[in-house]
Amino acid sequence: MPFNRFRRPDGKNVDTVLGPEMRSTGEVMGLDADFGRAFSKAIGVPLAKLAAKVMCGMTLEELEFTEEVLPPYFSVKVPVFPFNKFPGVDVLLGPEMRSTGEVMGIDVDLGRAFVKAYQAAGLKLPKSGRVFLSVKNNDKRAIIPEARTLASLGYELFATDGTWRALKSHGVAVSRVNKVHEGRPHIVDMIKNREIDLVLNTPYGKQQRVDDSAIRAAAVTSGIGCITTRAGISAVVSALEAMHRGDYEVRSLQEHQATLRPSPATKTAKARPLA
Repeated sequence: MPFNRFRRPDGKNVDTVLGPEMRSTGEVMGLDADFGRAFSKAIGVPLAKLAAKVMCGMTLEELEFTEEVLPPYFSVKVPVFPFNKFPGVDVLLGPEMRSTGEVMGIDVDLGRAFVKAYQAAGLKLPKSGRVFLSVKNNDKRAIIPEARTLASLGYELFATDGTWRALKSHGVAVSRVNKVHEGRPHIVDMIKNREIDLVLNTPYGKQQRVDDSAIRAAAVTSGIGCITTRAGISAVVSALEAMHRGDYEVRSLQEHQATLRPSPATKTAKARPLA
């Protein structure tokens, strides 16, 4: 039977296996929408157990799982990387699997959910200090709102020439620092001297790629948080905003799930045998 992979609008992969008799009707024999244990924990429903029963012939109606579960809180999943065990390694992410695990933060406030997830993953989020920004050309205008937020929270901003010019032209208070190839003192010196508390860097260009790699490697060696994607920068700034709003409340997973509307599927999964 032919295997097909489709990309959903939200970026998830949907894998299907269609038999010859199913091609005209569109009936799906097998489907993997990349649901995992974390999603089951977030909504309080044992999806893997329900999926096994569906594969054995039961319907979702029989399992009483026909309505979407909408939790009154946010669940944020963050990967855990082993970069701190390999000093000097470049933390730039690619298509290959580099994470060694995942953690999840839950809170009614999205920013605080990010804080919990990042702290559980071992990322140190400074409540004050100096933030270094260096982003590729496509991100320079997009990063301005985050830079303004950081400045309003009291962080001192530093940037290399291109990013410095973009932020300065939009009225953001920022100091210029040399790239590695521009001579000392440069940004890697500042990182090694613990003069930077957080690195926000999206890579670009051949020469810049060399500089960026040295920046990220120095951040790992110095134990400084380093974010390398545009989406990641937005998430971290959201978390820093939440940190300045006050402390968060720690609750167990069971306490969070107790706020969900009781799902018949949970009882069904426990009560009904497979056959």
